[in-house]
Amino acid sequence: MAIILDGRSLTVEDVIKVCRNYERVELSSDATIAVKKARNYIEKKLEEKAVIYGLTTGFGKFANVVISPEETAKLQKNLIISHTCSMGKPYETKYVRAAMLLRANSLAHGNSGIRLETLQTLIDMLNEGIHPIVPEKGSVGSSGDLAPLSCIALGLIGLGKVEYKGQVIDAQEAFDMTGLKPVELQAKEGLALNNGTQMMTAVGCNVLYDAMKLMKIADIAGAMTGEALHAIKKAYDPKTHILRGQEGQIQVAENMRILLEGSGNTLLVQPNKVQDPYSQRCLPQIHGASRDAINYVYNAVSRELNAVTDNPIVFPDEDEVISGGNFHGQPMALAFDFLKIAISELANVSERRIERLVNPALSEGLPAFLAKDGGVNSGYMIAQYAAASMVSENKVYDHPACVDSIPTSANQEDHVSMGTTSARTAALVLDNAQKVIGIEVSAAAQAIWLRQEIGENGINNLSPAMKAAYDFIRKTLPPVEEDIIMESYLAKFDDMIKDNSLLEAVEKIVAIK
Repeated sequence: MAIILDGRSLTVEDVIKVCRNYERVELSSDATIAVKKARNYIEKKLEEKAVIYGLTTGFGKFANVVISPEETAKLQKNLIISHTCSMGKPYETKYVRAAMLLRANSLAHGNSGIRLETLQTLIDMLNEGIHPIVPEKGSVGSSGDLAPLSCIALGLIGLGKVEYKGQVIDAQEAFDMTGLKPVELQAKEGLALNNGTQMMTAVGCNVLYDAMKLMKIADIAGAMTGEALHAIKKAYDPKTHILRGQEGQIQVAENMRILLEGSGNTLLVQPNKVQDPYSQRCLPQIHGASRDAINYVYNAVSRELNAVTDNPIVFPDEDEVISGGNFHGQPMALAFDFLKIAISELANVSERRIERLVNPALSEGLPAFLAKDGGVNSGYMIAQYAAASMVSENKVYDHPACVDSIPTSANQEDHVSMGTTSARTAALVLDNAQKVIGIEVSAAAQAIWLRQEIGENGINNLSPAMKAAYDFIRKTLPPVEEDIIMESYLAKFDDMIKDNSLLEAVEKIVAIK
């Protein structure tokens, strides 16, 4: 079933369906009417020879230069060509598709003044799988994502390179192969296409979606470590968490109770200890705070998916064209900086639990470094190093990009958001966090197996949910009995985190929030 664009009802989940699963996109009838109405208004203003920013004037510092009617089309084409200054390796296809979708949805609002046929061609490119090549670097996030969105618009007018059916070819060649025709831009259209926050939001939306899965997987990883280290379940008593009232904390505590229900390894009271360390005992507080942050980002992104962010904005009913600043990426920049910090904390506390699994002074009787025959074998010694390396790397990426504004356009644009950097670094943080949590899951599964090997009944005492997780792992990955090439082994855990297969195996047994 097609995703219908009306400029108002697109969801995070819809974006994922289109950018990863290639669902088709259609324009709603109401959007069609609104787009035509706004374009008619623009044509009227052109006839009146009105002086309107970006329509009959230059851009940025050239806003005081009036453009003749004969040159308005050239102005728009030159805008796109001159602004394609992105550099570096290309964005992944899923990000480009998401940006194309979000740009189309914003234009569908009917406040941008673009022609219907131009918008429809952008949608047709998306449906046909014609994806402009967009280098990653070059956006300051105000006036929106000018450079990357110009790369998308460049493909729309039949110039530059595109990815089509796995091959990088000329844009015109892709049009010829699909029967589509490139657009010849008219007044206002270039600005409508490259002014906005769609590239940063496209990347951030994808990171957000995966972070929402990862926060549940992090709870599973913490529960598995709890099984291996005989956690005290009393710390997850709802009475404690309700007293504080933090929603994420309450949800995580409930998840831990659900995941550990029926466990013989984790008890309400452990005979040999009074408290667990913070990484286990405060798991609801730590994971929960990240959940609350991710929820904030979800709400902010959900609004931005349906926002009009170009400039100027057309109001046909009020007979106004307002040159405002909706292109400024600050709402997304702050959100994505917050997102990457929230994801990092899931990895930070995961690495501390890994340390407790491998350190014989902390692991409650487990063999050092989870090696069955230590000395000859190093076991998980360097797996913890790798986790430590990645959480440290994340701390570099976590520097908030949004506080590093630098003036552009001869100080006309004297504060910019750097939101695209926020989103791109959030993607790097996510990748590291997924790997670290994968290492924790691997180490916890190894520890549970070793409990059995040293004469304890670790596997048989697992809760039903954790038994499902353990059995899923062991279907394809045996325990490490002696040293192996760990890189390829741990990569399998990274895969099961990223493809959500571990989460799905657990959720066949229990439902978690």
